[in-house]
Amino acid sequence: MPPKTAPTPNARPGVRYTVSVQSAHAHLFSVTLLVDQPAKNQRLSLPVWIPGSYLVREFSQNLQQLRAWQNGQPVGLKQLDKHRWQAQAEAGQPLELQYEVYAFDASVRTAFLDAARGFFNATSLCLQVLGQEDQPHALEIAAGEATQDWQVATGLTPHSVDADGFGHYRAKDYDELADCPVEMGRFWSARFIAAGVEHRFVVAGAGAWMDGERLLEDTRKICETQIAFWHGKQAPPFSRYVFMLYASADGYGGLEHRNSTALICQRADLPRPRAPGETKAALKATDGYTTLLGLISHEYFHTWNVKRLRPAEFARYDYNTENHTELLWFFEGFTSYYDDLMLRRAGLIDDTAYLQLVAKTINQVLQTPGRLVQDVAQASFDAWVKYYRVNENTPNATVSYYTKGALVALCLDLTLRAEGHSTLDAVMRELWQRCDGGPMREADLLRALKRLGRRSFEGEIAAWVHSTADLPLPSLMQGQGVKVSHDKAPLAQQLGLRVSEAGGALVLKTVLRGGAAEAAGMAAGDEWLGVEFAAAKRGAAPEAWRIHKLDEVPALRAQRPRLTALLSRDKRLLRCGLDWPTESQAVRLGVADAPRLAAWLDAPSAP
Repeated sequence: MPPKTAPTPNARPGVRYTVSVQSAHAHLFSVTLLVDQPAKNQRLSLPVWIPGSYLVREFSQNLQQLRAWQNGQPVGLKQLDKHRWQAQAEAGQPLELQYEVYAFDASVRTAFLDAARGFFNATSLCLQVLGQEDQPHALEIAAGEATQDWQVATGLTPHSVDADGFGHYRAKDYDELADCPVEMGRFWSARFIAAGVEHRFVVAGAGAWMDGERLLEDTRKICETQIAFWHGKQAPPFSRYVFMLYASADGYGGLEHRNSTALICQRADLPRPRAPGETKAALKATDGYTTLLGLISHEYFHTWNVKRLRPAEFARYDYNTENHTELLWFFEGFTSYYDDLMLRRAGLIDDTAYLQLVAKTINQVLQTPGRLVQDVAQASFDAWVKYYRVNENTPNATVSYYTKGALVALCLDLTLRAEGHSTLDAVMRELWQRCDGGPMREADLLRALKRLGRRSFEGEIAAWVHSTADLPLPSLMQGQGVKVSHDKAPLAQQLGLRVSEAGGALVLKTVLRGGAAEAAGMAAGDEWLGVEFAAAKRGAAPEAWRIHKLDEVPALRAQRPRLTALLSRDKRLLRCGLDWPTESQAVRLGVADAPRLAAWLDAPSAP
C-alpha cells in the first residue's frame, strides 16, 4: 500500500457535514453532506453501533428523507442493506446529500433534540463516505431560530466558530469525528486547569441550586490525580478536555471519548450548596454525589485505558458489525477498580467509604449465579448478546466484566503488593509504555506482570479470568490491613429474588438460579399477592395474608419453616410451597490495620 499523502493543514476537507435543527418539536436534525471527490457509484454507510457501548443499535432506523444531487440534478440512490446506500454518482464531481434524523433518545449513545437541548454522536447522524474514512472531515454546527441563546460544547477542533460555539470544526478522519459528541443548548458551563490542560465542564438540565464550584473543584482533583498516575509531571496525551453532563429526573450512564465524555446523572445527585453557616469541611457528599464522582472518574480513566491503550481487536473499529474481544474484563473491569480508588487518592472519600464501595462490588459478584456459568473472558466476548441484552435470566447466565474485572484487578494489585516487588499501578504504566499507548493483548499484560512481579502470573490469570472459580479475596484483603466480616444478606438475596415494588405491586423481576424461590416454582413476571400458612389446628382454615412488599413476609412467617406463596401468573392464581432458606451472608469490610491499608490506598503517582 503506498504511503498516505499528508493533507495541507488549512486545506478544505473533502468530506463536509452541516447539522442544523430541522424541527425541535418534531425532534428532527437536518444533515447536509458534501463530498468533493466521490467515487463512481459512491457508497455510504451509517454505523450500527458506537464504540464503548457493545450492542448493535441500528442507528439507521432514525434516518429518513435521504436525497442526493450532482451538478444540480437528482442522483438515484439504492439501499443495499439495513445501513448502506449507493449513489448513482459520476466520479470526481461534487456530490451533495441531504437527509433528516429523528433524535429523541436521551442516552449518551445516540442523539436527542427538543426545544431546550440538543445532543448527538456522529455515529447517529453522519454517514460514512466509504473509501474516504481516512480523509479529513469537517462539521458545521449551524445556528438558527431554534437555537437562540444556545451554546455548543464538543471535543472537536474549532476552525471558525462564534462565541457560542456555532460554526465550523475539523476532524482528521471519520474516527475522530465519531469520537467527539456534541452538546447544544442552554447549559451551565465553566472551565478549570488540571496539570496545565484546560478542562471544560458543561451541565444541561441542572437546577439553579447546583453547587457548580464544588463540582468543578472535585472534578479537578480527580483529573490531576489521574494525570499524575499515568504521567507524573509530564503532560497528558490531549491538549483540552470536555465533560458533558445531562442531569435528568432519573438517569445514569456515561460514554468515554478521546478528549471528552458524555454523562447522565439524576438531578438530585448534583452537589447542593452549603447551608447558611455550614463550613465546607462539614459538607459531606451524598451517596448519589459520590456515585456521580465515581462515574466522572471512570470515564476520565478511560481516556487512557480503552481509548488509547485498547484491545488489539479495536486497533481499527468496524462500524458495520460487532467487534468482539475477550479483554473487556481488563478495559472496563480495571477501570472500575481504579475509578473509586482514584476518589480515595484524590481525597474525595475516606477509607471507610472506599471499603464500603469495594464490599458492594464483592457482594454484587457473589450474588450473581452467572459467575459459576461463564468466566469473565467469555462474558467480555459475549457482551453483545448477553450483557447488553438484559433479560430476566441475565444474572443466571453471565457475570459482569465490570464488577468481576474490578475484583481481578484488586486481587492482582494485592498479590503484587504482598510479594513486595511491584504494584498494579506500575503494571498499568508499563503497559502504557510497552504498547506505546496503543493496541494490546492479554500476552502484553502477562509479560508486564512477569517482568515487574518477577514471576509468571499465568496461573492467576487462568484461574481468575479463564475459569469460574471464586477469587481469593478474604485472605488477600486481610493481608493488606482490611477487616473482613459478614452481615445478614438482604431478604431478596436470601430468597433468590430480585423484585419490583412499584405502585403497591410486588413483582418478581428475576428468580436466581439455585435459590429457594426457584425451588418453589416461582418465576420472573409473577406478582406475589400474599402468603398462606397451614392451619394451626386440625379442621381450622388456613391462615392467609395479602402482601405488598417483600419485607412484610418475615413478620408474617414468624418462625414457621414453610409457607405457601400466593401468585398471579398470566392472570392465573397459583400456590407455590416455599421452604424458608437458611440465613445467607454478605461481606462487610472495615479498617483493621490503618498503616498497611494506607500503603495501598495512598500509593504514589507515576515517577
